[in-house]
Amino acid sequence: MPTIMHQISDPKIAFAYLRPACVLLTKAPTVTDVETLSAQLKEIDDATLQQLQEYVLFPLRFVLKVPGTKKDKLVQAVAEAMSHVLETTCVQSWETLRDLLSELCLCLCTPTDPGKPAETSEELKSAVLRCLDALLHAAYGDIIFKLFEPIMLPGIGSAISLLLALGEKERSRDVQLAALKCLQALTLQCDCTQEHVVPSSQERGALGSTMASFLPGITMAVSRIITGDLRHGHAVTVRAIKVWYRTVGLVMEDAQLQAGEPCRTAPPDLGRLSQLMVHRSQDWVKSTAGRLSSLLKKIISCSSAHQHWRVRLEMVELGEHLLARCSRSLGVCEVVLREVSQRNQSRSSDMNSSSAQTFTDILSENLHSLATSLPRLMRTSDDQKKLFVLNVFLGYLKVLGSQVSVVLELDVMDVRIVEERSYAATIETSSDSYNSYAARIQRRHFLYFTDEKIFSLLMEICRTLGYYGNIYLLTDHFLDLYQQSSAYRKQAAMVLNEIVRGAAGISVQQKLRVWRVKYGESLSPRTTLYCSAPPASSPYPTSSSPSTSALHQLNSNIWQLCIQLEGIACFAQALGRDFRPLLMTSLYPVLEKAGEETLLVSQAALGSMWDISKACGYPSLKELITENCDYLLNDISLNLQRLSQHPQAPRVLTVMLTHSDCSLLPLVGDIVQDVLMALDLSYQHTAALFCSVLHALLKALARWFPSNSSRTSNSVRPKQNPPHEELFNIRQFMLDHQKEKELAEGIGIEDDLEDLNENPPPLECEDVDDIGGPDVKAELPLHLSVTKDIMERCIHLLSDPSLRLRLKVLDVLELCVCVLSEKENELLPMAHRCWPPLLQRLTADDPLAVLRAFRVLCTLGETCGDFLRRRVSKEVLPKLSSSLLRQAPTSAKAGPVYTHTLNYKLQLAVLQGLGSLCQRLSLELDAVCEACLPYLSCRQPIRLQEAAISVFQHLIQVDPDAFWFTLNELHCPSSYTPPHPDLHPIQLSGMGRARDEFSDNALRLLREEFGSAAETEEQPVS
Repeated sequence: MPTIMHQISDPKIAFAYLRPACVLLTKAPTVTDVETLSAQLKEIDDATLQQLQEYVLFPLRFVLKVPGTKKDKLVQAVAEAMSHVLETTCVQSWETLRDLLSELCLCLCTPTDPGKPAETSEELKSAVLRCLDALLHAAYGDIIFKLFEPIMLPGIGSAISLLLALGEKERSRDVQLAALKCLQALTLQCDCTQEHVVPSSQERGALGSTMASFLPGITMAVSRIITGDLRHGHAVTVRAIKVWYRTVGLVMEDAQLQAGEPCRTAPPDLGRLSQLMVHRSQDWVKSTAGRLSSLLKKIISCSSAHQHWRVRLEMVELGEHLLARCSRSLGVCEVVLREVSQRNQSRSSDMNSSSAQTFTDILSENLHSLATSLPRLMRTSDDQKKLFVLNVFLGYLKVLGSQVSVVLELDVMDVRIVEERSYAATIETSSDSYNSYAARIQRRHFLYFTDEKIFSLLMEICRTLGYYGNIYLLTDHFLDLYQQSSAYRKQAAMVLNEIVRGAAGISVQQKLRVWRVKYGESLSPRTTLYCSAPPASSPYPTSSSPSTSALHQLNSNIWQLCIQLEGIACFAQALGRDFRPLLMTSLYPVLEKAGEETLLVSQAALGSMWDISKACGYPSLKELITENCDYLLNDISLNLQRLSQHPQAPRVLTVMLTHSDCSLLPLVGDIVQDVLMALDLSYQHTAALFCSVLHALLKALARWFPSNSSRTSNSVRPKQNPPHEELFNIRQFMLDHQKEKELAEGIGIEDDLEDLNENPPPLECEDVDDIGGPDVKAELPLHLSVTKDIMERCIHLLSDPSLRLRLKVLDVLELCVCVLSEKENELLPMAHRCWPPLLQRLTADDPLAVLRAFRVLCTLGETCGDFLRRRVSKEVLPKLSSSLLRQAPTSAKAGPVYTHTLNYKLQLAVLQGLGSLCQRLSLELDAVCEACLPYLSCRQPIRLQEAAISVFQHLIQVDPDAFWFTLNELHCPSSYTPPHPDLHPIQLSGMGRARDEFSDNALRLLREEFGSAAETEEQPVS
């Protein structure tokens, strides 16, 4: 770590130390000399440097005054050295301040045009601006105010023009910020952490009079920076806004204008410079305020809806600063400034609204005027302007508070705003959906805007109206609009939802219940809107190519249901636990919609169920359904008896089973029998619908009663035994062989007979009470009994002509096998009965059905075991093997598109399940090996290769020796030397064979399954 050097504090020593560098700099200035001096200056303490300030600055200023072109690096080094001096010392001489200001400005401008920045590097500009800022901060005492005397107007004007040009036209963000900061320091408005000169009221008046001459140029140039390119970043915009309103506040300050112009005696030889002076008369103030109003409106329109919060916050500071200092002089701007304050109200509730009657009247009139023009603004403005207008509108509502009801009773307010913003919310399509266990996120597309922030603002306005407004007036108007206008029905429902949500906690239960009943009628089973398949009486066309209007109407109905489902959730949130009595009439239709095939409707219904359960105090959907299942099951039972009138009843049962636990099973037992009976009576028309219910029931049973039987597919594949275990097994084999040989020769048989007489084996049936008793079969548990009944129906439906129904039945059958696997005595007879139709699905059906049927076969193999060995070996395995062999050449030559075909999926499914099936059922391995060998080719798709490798991994567990030989015949990576010369060398077909398409996968299997035997070259056989 370097040692810290002590700074020089003796002026004489410091002078002697700095003198050589200063003299050298005046003779032949170079960048190295300047950097040397700069490094030496850092070794001088501040007090000593203050005494040597003029001496040190002289050579640096001399470099800047040398005529001719100077390199940017040299000027930059000089500026950095001067910055260090000025930041640590004070400028006590007016001449030094004036000359340095002029010299630094000359470094930034072109020689021919002092107001135009020079084409120099960004580093040079940043260094000079930093030096200029340090100079303005280093001015000591009253000398800074001499800059604002009339004689200095041209110099100050040139500096201001130069800084404005840099802030407006410079591409570098750092240079822009530095230029604007210098402009603040030049007008004594700097807000940094350093100490600043605080002007008196007289000095502030003189400063304001001088800056009045430059107010038009400053305000217009800074306005262009604020409203210009957004790519310069929010920091530049914030700094520019601060420069704008602080300069305006300095010149147009009410206190200065009331005190009158300060007495300033102009020198007699001032000449034409007197024309630059401005007298702030009443006429001048009035005309200037009008021009500033136009600029202010332009700034507010561009910045009040800015994306960055710091810009919006600075706009609020602008409004507060100007209202506090210039409320009289900027009277024409007061309305605009008030709008900025109201916008702040829409983002923060901390500001208290004014209680003055005059202010309330002004806000009411402004709100009424804005409401009248809102339809036109929503149609014609861009999204940024709409955001600003809606923020102002929301600010008015929050400031007015409960007095907003007075404005709502006007003729225009409650009709024009609502209808137009409802029309603006015309919904077209949906692209996103939400997780079923999270908040709803349904993206909606609107006619007159695309920004989600506008939609959020509109909804917040509705909630604010519901909280502060006359809830009876609003609900009556929107209910009429909902019932009378089909064009505004969805929009009116959406607005009512938010109004009700905003009215949560207010005693309006009666009106809310009336509105809920109106919505509940359209959600009840008797007036269901069919979203997926229109009924015979539906007004929608049922042709194969429906018209665009019919599709639009269908889409409109779907969104109508979603909004109404959200409305029921809003009721629940508004009423809380008081909503529980209303569950008797509202929960059934919500569950019915949760079972819809239309994804958007089912998700909206599921989200509504979560909101209802939370509002009513239920921890989850399970408790919501369990606590209310009595009347739900009663409605389901009654509706199943009139299925033609209530075709959606099974869906309610499906949703209940999906979101409940095993405590529901005893309650739904009778309902399940009703479903099975209805299926038996009308399976041709309702089989598909009832199969969905049965599938949901079996999924629930599999979840409630998980099987304890171990499955081969889920078990970890055993690894090869370690060497010491192999030796132990061989030893035990030899001992058993010796014992059997002795027994065969009659040795030791007498000892076994004696042991048998001393310890006779126990009888198979030792329970004396059971002898001669009736053979009564134990009653099955309810879930097994239900599963068995369902499996009976599946056996009959497996041969249905409808492919879609067969696929559903196969899914149900697979779940039945899983549930019945814990009771083998019941599973095996049912497996025997379902085998003939299942075999037809496996061998003579659509490939999609074969795929599902094979999955069922794998499940049967895992649970039934040896019971299916002979059937699978003789009836299934030959067809699967031939199918694999037949498809192997096709998949090897196919391109990447082949992976999306049904044949590929069938190949993949068979290969993925065939290995575990062979291992579980001990099937014939030769045919399987022959069928799977082509899939070890590197030309096959990757997933088919991986699936074939998994087949061989299972087969190796059954017969490792045979498959070691098979793989080595395919590709032998090692040559085996006999341990004795009398033994013949081992010759395998794979030895010496060149690498081919099967080599990589064969070598991988040998390495992974047989370890070092495949890795060692020239390994002798032991």
